Amino acid sequence: MSAGRFSGRNLLITGGSSGIGRACALALGSEGASVVVGGRRAERLEEVVRRIQGAGGQALAVTGDVRDPATGPAWVRSTVDHFGALDGLVNTAGVIGTGAIADSPIEEWDRVMDANLRSLYLMTRAAMPELAKRGGAIVNAGSVAGTRPYPNLGAYCVSKAGVRMFTQVAALEGAPHRVRVNAIEPGVVVTELHTVTNAISDYPEFLERSKTTHPIGRVGNVEEVAELVLYLLSDAASWMTGASIPIDGGRALMSAR
Repeated sequence: MSAGRFSGRNLLITGGSSGIGRACALALGSEGASVVVGGRRAERLEEVVRRIQGAGGQALAVTGDVRDPATGPAWVRSTVDHFGALDGLVNTAGVIGTGAIADSPIEEWDRVMDANLRSLYLMTRAAMPELAKRGGAIVNAGSVAGTRPYPNLGAYCVSKAGVRMFTQVAALEGAPHRVRVNAIEPGVVVTELHTVTNAISDYPEFLERSKTTHPIGRVGNVEEVAELVLYLLSDAASWMTGASIPIDGGRALMSAR
């Protein structure tokens, strides 16, 4: 593989077995990074590793649950042991949940918060000391749902609003150590997020309707979101920190109608 803009850098990605995380892993691998792909589904992770290695890159799969306090330190340690250092963290692991505030179980609220917000704290806490050794970058996956309310999506909206504030706080704390922290806020992107938990009963109809709720007239794809993530990780974004960047086809600009 020819040298790319991430040659010599080691990146850890959560939620790397599918969706945006998988796309980020493949893109980083193609750009010369050594990639550690983390998630719960070993077979899916190994498929990503094979893809990267087959193209001449370096990759390692690590399994675990980002909600477990032991996972972050274990994944960071594996990265450093295998590749020598950690230069970046991409937090894309997450879930979606539906239900009205008055009707949804407390356990469902906790499940969404733990996966989408608590996991960022745990992973960042584990990664920050290693990132500070050489300077590095973190990119967190927020959502357009963190910028505006949607009924029956309360836990998800609140968790993603928390991602924005967590990103800002972490950016201030990381700046003295040359660690940048930014977030992306996608609109509807075709992934397994909505279908794996049956959060949306008729997914094709939802995607068709989404063409009218995104001013650009279409939903997004994981590859174009990965391009933004790579930009935020790269030296081209070396003066950016604490930003939450929409990549949503204009969805956040729309008001209810």
